[in-house]
Amino acid sequence: MRTVDFDFTLPPGLIAQQPAAQRDLSRLLTLHRSNGSIEHRTFLDLPGFLKAGDVLVLNNSRVIPARLRGINAKTGGQFEILLVEENATNDWWVMIRPGKRAQVGTQILLANPQHQPTSIRATVIQMNEAGHRRLRFEGTPDILETANTLGEIPLPPYITRDNPHLAFDRERYQTVFAQPAGSIAAPTAGLHFTEAVIDQIRSLGVKICHVTLHVGLGTFAPVKAETLDAHQMHEERYELSEETARIVNEARLAGRRVIAVGTTSVRVLESVAANNDGALIAGSGRTRIFIYPPFHFKIVSALLTNFHLPRSTLLMLVSAFAAPGETRGREMVLAAYAEAIRERYRFFSYGDAMLIL
Repeated sequence: MRTVDFDFTLPPGLIAQQPAAQRDLSRLLTLHRSNGSIEHRTFLDLPGFLKAGDVLVLNNSRVIPARLRGINAKTGGQFEILLVEENATNDWWVMIRPGKRAQVGTQILLANPQHQPTSIRATVIQMNEAGHRRLRFEGTPDILETANTLGEIPLPPYITRDNPHLAFDRERYQTVFAQPAGSIAAPTAGLHFTEAVIDQIRSLGVKICHVTLHVGLGTFAPVKAETLDAHQMHEERYELSEETARIVNEARLAGRRVIAVGTTSVRVLESVAANNDGALIAGSGRTRIFIYPPFHFKIVSALLTNFHLPRSTLLMLVSAFAAPGETRGREMVLAAYAEAIRERYRFFSYGDAMLIL
């Protein structure tokens, strides 16, 4: 399939700059795969689509304040640094702008929120083919802890802020169930959940369990290849617990539904299942699974997700899920997106949700 086949035009005014006033007050477009019908609901209606015995799988990765500001120790020039992946304590692969000024050996002083230099220093020690830099940090026991003070929440570029240090975004660009830190973008489908909604879902007899996928470049890197089969995904780290593997395996054997919250949860479940003849085995690892039509799903039977960018791997995964094993899911999803645009749903990270049954 061609990348251009997953394009659509979105009015800029529908790109959500702020989340809903309350997490669970976002809208919920429900797409029924059996006949392509659509219902317009709110997220508070989600429990009504669930039943006892269902399993709801959430990605509990926590977003880190991964965007740092730096100053060239020699010239005083400004840098913007995005932590991408940790090699070891104080040893990270990063994206840095402007990259041409960050050659091997360049020394950078991290800046505080007032853009003043601090005593924390980073040295460029390596570059890779993708243009990413490897930094070694000095002057702090752990740059992750320092980022909690100096760093900014890495909001996507389509969300604009005059003040990137807003406490509001630190709260709302994080799920209420986030635990292990490691993501550089939120698993956005989980942003709609409140403790009250989670409690209500549990009261129905739905089992809730977690996977961890630390969201990185594999999730949001653009597809530059003309055809999908030529696109190479970046690896992302995941962890699947014994408890989650057991709960999901039991549900599948009993013919009960497994509802994945977010494309990242789907990728963990289907990646592990693909390597183990359709069963889940607990463990941690790295995945670069790229799900696009046609794809046969072994685990997931329903999907809660947000509305995604044109030509993104996320939209391709959703299209695959709309018609497993076929290619017609693309038309079904793009038709649902067209309906969402007509109804003025809010798109992308801070936008509304979509449930595919």
